[in-house]
Amino acid sequence: MSGALAVFDLGKTNSKLFVFAPDGTLLDERRTKPVWKPFRGRNVLDDDRLFSWMRTELAEVVAAHDVGGMTVSAHGCAFALVRGTELLHPILDYEQEIPQPTAKIIDPMLPDYSETYTPWLPLGFSIARHIYWLATEEPQTFAATEAILCYPQYWGWRFAGRPLAEWSYLGAHSQLWAPLKRDFSSLVDRLGWREKFSEIAPAGAVIGEARIELADGTSRSISVHNGVHDSNAALAYYRMTGLTGFTLVSTGTWVIIINLDCPLGALDRERDMIANVTVDGEPAPSLRFMGGREYDLISDGWNRPISQEAVERVMARGIFAMPSWAAGGPFPEIRGHIVGGEVEGEERAAVAALYVLMMTDLSLDLIHSDNLLVVDGGLAKIDLLTAMLAQLRHRQTVVHSTTSEGSATGAAALAFKALGRSPFRDETVPIAASEVSGLETYRDRWRELADRARAAARAELRSANGVAGVGA
Repeated sequence: MSGALAVFDLGKTNSKLFVFAPDGTLLDERRTKPVWKPFRGRNVLDDDRLFSWMRTELAEVVAAHDVGGMTVSAHGCAFALVRGTELLHPILDYEQEIPQPTAKIIDPMLPDYSETYTPWLPLGFSIARHIYWLATEEPQTFAATEAILCYPQYWGWRFAGRPLAEWSYLGAHSQLWAPLKRDFSSLVDRLGWREKFSEIAPAGAVIGEARIELADGTSRSISVHNGVHDSNAALAYYRMTGLTGFTLVSTGTWVIIINLDCPLGALDRERDMIANVTVDGEPAPSLRFMGGREYDLISDGWNRPISQEAVERVMARGIFAMPSWAAGGPFPEIRGHIVGGEVEGEERAAVAALYVLMMTDLSLDLIHSDNLLVVDGGLAKIDLLTAMLAQLRHRQTVVHSTTSEGSATGAAALAFKALGRSPFRDETVPIAASEVSGLETYRDRWRELADRARAAARAELRSANGVAGVGA
């Protein structure tokens, strides 16, 4: 490949295109939002609209920046059913629950936590549940399926025509992968799905070429590289720049925390703690919660700066946002609400920021983080939030990326690596701790309230199950 590299970073809420020069310099950036629409009673991606945007933008950057290759970093929990050159069913939105009769069949089949290091998860957070859903409700479509493609590999197939798989996505809490065996899980064989998964190729590997039609009527061939799961791409990026012994806080719609130094035995299935899989196929102890989505919900979509004064005012009033405002996370038993009073505007956004801070700080304790702390993604751009995190984690060195786009940069690093290049170097910078008075006391009180609510919810659930058991 000569010239620059295009990276599509496809998130659940935002889709982006980044162009990197061969020396790693960011040359261009473009954005859109994926559209989700109804289809046969399910919510699905408008993949034609997204593909049209990708082709249009790719044609422009190929002409403008001499782009010679492309790759994809993508959010988890999505897949495609394909045959030949045909997408047999639109890509499902993972934020929808499967019908109860279907759940009663598939859920007892899910592998033990000790095999996949993935607990039962709601909605389509484990794509095995959604695959089974389609196999049940669309049996002819599923029978005709030649390949089940993970989301990044779907786009590689759209551009290069080659169906493939990749470790980091297969192992992203899918229930499809057994990380200690480095092989498909027992569920895949039990349901006879193994033959429907394609050959595994490393993230970043050249998998083919795409012909790009340019505005002047000419066309150009560019290399297509195998795609990657987004948070694992970010993890790979920081490791490839030479960092070792660190915890990654990868932020976007999800806050995903990965600490390779955490023992697998410390993972708690009841708190959404899982073993993801690195781009090299290693288990990656992780914990996640939907922090970006929850911030938007709690703050009513606030997108302006938040002052320290606003944070201190809501803290002084004793106002707390309690978990959880979205599915998953370490408090799946309780529903989010605000206690202590009414807030609006900047003060409501301050409460939302404090919520994300409290959840992140707790998650770091749960995953045994006592090493270097690397903050990546949207959270890294909010100075007050990262400064407060550094204040609470004062025993750790806290740094952030100056690019804040670790998933896209990681995908680029993996593609460049396949070509024998390593243009990226450690560009993280330390975060100075804030001096917010009373922050530690607020943290302690928030944890007390959250733990109390969790204990009450769990006791109520045990009581309900006990009553059901007696009457059965």
